[in-house]
Amino acid sequence: MSTDSSLADYYAEAASWDRDRAGELERRARTAWIVAGVSLICLLACVTALVVLMPLKSVEPFLVRVDSRSGIVDFVPPYDGRGTLDETITRYLLTHYVTVCERFSWSTAESDYEECAAFNSAQRNQVWAEAWATANPASPLNAYKDGSTLHADVQSVTFFTRSSGLADLAQVRFVKALRRGNGADEQRTYWIATIQYAYAKPSVDPSVRRWNPLGLRIIDYRPEAESTGARGEAASGARNPVEKE
Repeated sequence: MSTDSSLADYYAEAASWDRDRAGELERRARTAWIVAGVSLICLLACVTALVVLMPLKSVEPFLVRVDSRSGIVDFVPPYDGRGTLDETITRYLLTHYVTVCERFSWSTAESDYEECAAFNSAQRNQVWAEAWATANPASPLNAYKDGSTLHADVQSVTFFTRSSGLADLAQVRFVKALRRGNGADEQRTYWIATIQYAYAKPSVDPSVRRWNPLGLRIIDYRPEAESTGARGEAASGARNPVEKE
């Protein structure tokens, strides 16, 4: 009898130990699931916070440019490429206009003259023709007949809106590089042009329309030197061929 009683106690104690071990494993599994669930909730909360805060966080870069010759300091607004289609096209056309109209090379002079004239208004074309007339001593045909070449590199284009809401003004900063035919060192001058423009019906003349298919019209064009050296050049006789008389 005593033997049977000892065995029963042993089996009962073994069963209790087994139940305790099973309970411990169940508690550990429950704890692990709770920890995993809390971690998942925290992760989702972090992702949600990042998604909500991302539009509020932005970096606005800006460029301050200092002219190495004149010491002029100006702020160059960044162009992020997200402008409207009209602004993007106008920016390209104004850049192209300044590049073509401010350069000079005997090999492309006739073509550049016609292309620039295709963008000008009637009043601007009258000034343009007078500036290029061979009777004008400051004409590029006279000023650069020694084989000199003039190259224009546009640095920035900034648009302005009038108080009336009309957006028809732009300022174009560009560099002119003059290389004389006698092989002298290249002369670089810095300019800023204020341009009034508008869009009109494209010309029906194929020779004009091939240069200006969108009908951009340059109403007024006023280039000004940004450095003392450029002003000296303009006053000496090698004037900007498109500068108003």
